[in-house]
Amino acid sequence: MFKLIFGFFTALLLAAAAQAQSGYKIKTGDTLRVEVLEDDSLSRSTLVLPDGSITFPLAGGVAAAGRTVDQVRNDLTNALTPNFAAKPRVFVSVDALAEPAVQSAVVVPRAVRAVYVMGEITTPGMLEASRSTTLLQALAQAGGLTRFAADKRIQLRRGNKIYLYNYRTNGGSGISGSTVLVPGDVIVVPQRRLFE
Repeated sequence: MFKLIFGFFTALLLAAAAQAQSGYKIKTGDTLRVEVLEDDSLSRSTLVLPDGSITFPLAGGVAAAGRTVDQVRNDLTNALTPNFAAKPRVFVSVDALAEPAVQSAVVVPRAVRAVYVMGEITTPGMLEASRSTTLLQALAQAGGLTRFAADKRIQLRRGNKIYLYNYRTNGGSGISGSTVLVPGDVIVVPQRRLFE
């Protein structure tokens, strides 16, 4: 009898939590947990980027900010379906909320700079880089590349310019320790293509 009552209340609490998340509008800076039951290697946490999107293997960029968890789940399911024999079961939840913006604060100059790492990287998001942090150090600080990374097409976006880098190279055209990052730089590690 106790197990039956306990099971009922547990199901009720889980349903309430799911209902609360289903109406929540995702914001830039939130972290979403995406789980694909058919392929556990795809399951991961992903950051909602400043442009309001998330990147996910085999699905590419998906709009997330201003939408509900259910809407993002449906888009991911539709994008992943061509890669599976049957429609995949995708679950999306809000893993962490964006930190609220401080309304009034005293700005204290710091020696760190905000740079962003996105795409097929172990820990995408904002990095606090020092004045001398290089591109290679930022990739290492973000946990390195995932197995889906197109390591020959890494992009450094600085303003309106895009610089391409080859992570794995035997010659002198790869990532060296000489590319120092500046505030606002965005490092994009795209998903590799089928035979890349």
